[in-house]
Amino acid sequence: MSKILTIVVPTYNEGENPKRVITALKEALCERKFEVVFVDDSRDERSMQILAELAEESEQVRYIHREVERGLGTAVVRGFEEAKGNLIAVMDADLQHPPEVLNDMLEQIELGYDMVIPSRFVPGGDDGGLSSFRKFVSFTARVMGQFALKRVRPISDPTSGFFLIRKEVVEGVKLQPIGWKILIEILVRGNYDKVVEIPYRFQARIAGSSNMSLREQWNYLKHLTRLILDSPEDRRAYFFAAVGISGVVINMLVYTICVHLHMALWVSGITAGIVAMISNFVLNDRLTWFDSRSGQLWKRLFKYVVTSLIGIGINTGVLSVLAYGLHVHYIVANAIGIIVAMIWNFYVNNFWTWNIERQKTSVTVATVTLEQVNVKA
Repeated sequence: MSKILTIVVPTYNEGENPKRVITALKEALCERKFEVVFVDDSRDERSMQILAELAEESEQVRYIHREVERGLGTAVVRGFEEAKGNLIAVMDADLQHPPEVLNDMLEQIELGYDMVIPSRFVPGGDDGGLSSFRKFVSFTARVMGQFALKRVRPISDPTSGFFLIRKEVVEGVKLQPIGWKILIEILVRGNYDKVVEIPYRFQARIAGSSNMSLREQWNYLKHLTRLILDSPEDRRAYFFAAVGISGVVINMLVYTICVHLHMALWVSGITAGIVAMISNFVLNDRLTWFDSRSGQLWKRLFKYVVTSLIGIGINTGVLSVLAYGLHVHYIVANAIGIIVAMIWNFYVNNFWTWNIERQKTSVTVATVTLEQVNVKA
C-alpha cells in the first residue's frame, strides 16, 4: 500500500504564514503525495480568510476552524482524527520547522521506524532560531520532562513541535494533552517500538509572534503531573519516594516519643523502625501499588518485611564499606547506602511483593548524524 503523508499544522492568527508553508511544502515534497490539514483557532478574520482560500484553491489543503476548543495540543489531536494519510507529520506554521527536513524524516520511516523526531540537540542540530530567554525556557521544560517521565528520557528534544509518526502510533490511544507539548503526550501514551532522532536547524521566525505565555508554562506543569499519575511505572516511583520520606518522619517522631518516655535507646530505635516499616507498607499497599494488590495481605506484608530487612543490611553494608574501607564521610556514606537500599526495596517490592510483570518489550531510540542524513548528497 502506498504511503500518504498528512501534515497537521495548528494555526492561530498566522496571517500570511500558511501561504508560505504551502509554497515551501510543494517545493520540498514535489515528488510525494501529501495533504495539509490546518487546524485553526484564529480570531483574526484575515487569517481565517487566507486559510479558507487555500483550501478552496487546492485539494491538498483542508481547513478546520474551531470555535470552542482551544490549544495547540488538542488542535494536533483533531488533526490526527481528520488525517487521511497513514503517515502523519506535525509542524508549526511559522516556518521555524524547515519543510525540506520532511524528506529526511520520510526516509527514516521507510527504514522501519515508528516515529522520527528532528532534534536541535544531536550532532548537526541547532536551536539558533530561539532567543536566549526562549532557549532557557525550552531547556527547563525539556529537562523537567526527561526527569519526570521514563519514556521521555532517551529523547534529546521531547518538547519539539516537529515530528513524523505512523498513524498506528496514535490509533486507539486516548490522547489528553494540556497546552502545547503534544510530543511528550505521544511519547508516554503512544504505541511504538522504534524511534529515531535526526538533526535539524531550528529557523528564526519569519512572521507572527510566539504563543508562549505563563499560562502555557503552567499548563505544561499540569500536563507533566497528569502524565505521571496516568503512567503506573512513573507514578509508583514517585509515590514510593514520598512514602519513604513519610517513613523517615514517622521514625523520628516515634523515636523521640519513646526516648521521652524513658525507654532504652535500642528499644526506642527498634520500636520506631517497626512502626515506620508498617506505616510504609500500608501506604505503599494503598497508594503506590493500589492497583496491584493480589493474594493475602499477610503474604504481602511478609515479603515487604523481608525485603526491607535485606535493604537495611544493604544500607549497613554500603555504609561500612564506604566509611571504614574508603574513608568517605559518614553522612555521605549513609546517604549513599540509603539510596542503594531504596533502589533495592523499590524493584524487589515491585516485582516480588506486588508482582508487577516486567516489561516484555522495550523502545529502541536511535540517533542519525548529519553525515548519515546527507550521505546520498
